[in-house]
Amino acid sequence: MRKPALTIIGAGLVGSLLATLLAQRGFSVQVFERRPDPRKHGFLGGRSINLALAERGWHGLRVAGLQERMRTIAVMMRGRMVHDLAGNTNLQRYGRDDSEVIWSVNRGDLNMALLDAAEAAGASIVFDQRLDGVDWQRSTLTLRDAQNIPRTHHAQILIGADGAGSALRAAMASMADLGERFEPLGHGYKELEIPALTDFPARQLPEHLREAAARGERFAMEANALHIWPRGNYMCIALPNAHGSFTVTLFLPNEGEPSIASISDARQARAFFERDFPDATALIPQLEEDFIGNPTGMLGTLYLDRWHIDGRALLVGDAAHAIVPFHGQGMNAGFEDAVELAELLEATPSDFTAVFAEFERRRKPNADAIAAMALENYIEMRDRVDDADYLLMRELDRTLAERHPGLWVPRYAMVTFSRIPYRTALERGASQTKLLRELVAGKSRIGDINLVTADSKVLALVGK
Repeated sequence: MRKPALTIIGAGLVGSLLATLLAQRGFSVQVFERRPDPRKHGFLGGRSINLALAERGWHGLRVAGLQERMRTIAVMMRGRMVHDLAGNTNLQRYGRDDSEVIWSVNRGDLNMALLDAAEAAGASIVFDQRLDGVDWQRSTLTLRDAQNIPRTHHAQILIGADGAGSALRAAMASMADLGERFEPLGHGYKELEIPALTDFPARQLPEHLREAAARGERFAMEANALHIWPRGNYMCIALPNAHGSFTVTLFLPNEGEPSIASISDARQARAFFERDFPDATALIPQLEEDFIGNPTGMLGTLYLDRWHIDGRALLVGDAAHAIVPFHGQGMNAGFEDAVELAELLEATPSDFTAVFAEFERRRKPNADAIAAMALENYIEMRDRVDDADYLLMRELDRTLAERHPGLWVPRYAMVTFSRIPYRTALERGASQTKLLRELVAGKSRIGDINLVTADSKVLALVGK
């Protein structure tokens, strides 16, 4: 039986992977994207935040047959390299060894590779097409190009992968109450760049890096780490890119001191960085230009009670469940969406109402769980990574995992190195954290903890 044609709105990361998976399964796939083709016009940067590719994301790429291709644009990150005010650094590993790492990927490079894959699989992608409205009675889309010239497209089955500001979601909301609410974080972000040593302006290259540049080295800092400058209510991070640069992201409150509002010109930006991130400042030659010129990104969490309208339209990825980026799971969760939906549609290609309802039933509890964990991780990253109690809990967490392999799994490992459902990771993580707090109470080092007692408590909690 011939499979129905599908129309996807949005050719970003999730939309292009979904188009690939569906085309590989024999569906006719048409994709409309509001941006110009980045492979021809370049990728629009300035507020991207580099991506942390973890096991869930790799799984989606493996299913699509793209894993090896993507390894060429990914940089391994073993852990968090924490920078204190004096410039001292401390690497906090994510996992046990190099089998448990995450990978930094530039959003533009990944998106362009996925666009190539979608077209190679047989999907048709039309760029410069902004969704202007949906006539639900006639199943017709109105789209407009960069010159505002309209076109119509008949589409009985619509999938919205067009991000947090989804135009399809807005069109769906005109038809049905989606129960939409957006909870802003109260923080924004600015994107900056540490260039590769080969691209560094010669006169601005710090003296301690000149020998490294002469040897042909590319990275100005340790390449295989996520660098983080925690400063309490705010922080800076830097993720490596394959060609040697780092994408730097400053997260600040919108109001107060310091804040996005309080730093209004280039002089103030320079003074702020020299005070709070001195070792990073010397590595950002375009600091003033990037800070003033790049847009301020907004952060928040999107919640919907309803992701679909019968079998006619469905939202996936950020269009359904945008989250803050502090667990590095937004893309990974979106790729999980794509795999789950492709498998459901392959199994039941003739009943979209049932498939869309089942997709929402399976994915929504997990989307809500990772949204909660991402918010918690922001507090941990900006305020706790250099806290003594946190470090002791983290050491005990790893110790119990070594003593009880398979039984005790740190929450970060469940989220990042496995495909255990997010909801399960949240629930198990909460009970494990409660026990960790109990075990470290009043202790200052791991030797003060009775591990035999800890073992019995672990078995009572998770060994049943």
